[in-house]
Amino acid sequence: MISEELFRLEPYRRELDTLVTGLTPEGGILCEASIFYPTGGGQPGDSGRLAWEGGEIEIATTVKGEGGQVILVPAEPLPLPPAGIAARQVLDWERRHRHMRVHTALHLLSVVIPLPVTGGQIGPDKGRLDFDMPEAPEDLAALEAELNALIARDLPVTSEWITDDELAASPGLVKTLSVKPPVGRGWVRLVRIGQGDETVDLQPCGGTHVARTGEIGPVRLGKIEKKGRINRRVHLHLA
Repeated sequence: MISEELFRLEPYRRELDTLVTGLTPEGGILCEASIFYPTGGGQPGDSGRLAWEGGEIEIATTVKGEGGQVILVPAEPLPLPPAGIAARQVLDWERRHRHMRVHTALHLLSVVIPLPVTGGQIGPDKGRLDFDMPEAPEDLAALEAELNALIARDLPVTSEWITDDELAASPGLVKTLSVKPPVGRGWVRLVRIGQGDETVDLQPCGGTHVARTGEIGPVRLGKIEKKGRINRRVHLHLA
């Protein structure tokens, strides 16, 4: 049974009343709908808690299961809710929102460094992108200033959908070489930063993002590490 992905439709929702639909053999919890984002695309799974009549449990992380299931992973081996019971999901909002800020900032980093992306990772305070970058940038301070200027424009961040076939016909939308877009269901979500002639970025992404770039706040760029013959890793920190 596919879990309704409310984390994508309503990324600012912090609590949700839903139904427990089952348990995995490993002790994960399946729900009819989820505001918890499952690990994927370099973004960690959400944490928080799940409460039901007679019980409550901390959720350490969230992962993807087979067939579109979202699995809540308990932090401790405590009694689990039975299938069919009503439950309330409560998101660790502060952690999630920091992931949203970092994730959106990394999209903008791929704008100021317009090179193929070979990898990435998102955390609550920092993130990084790996680029197919034979030579390191000469002026990191100028890149940082350009990135913060984009953030300060307070551009809207919106989602739209295209078909798998439309994405295949527009390969230029895909910036990542190592992470494949979330295809296979017939539709692919695009994340747009800016609008109309002021669009600065448009690429497929299944993660969660802030509604406007101004929410990111100031960022700073850290060290650039050489990772292989032509790959370099650029670190980004929330200021």
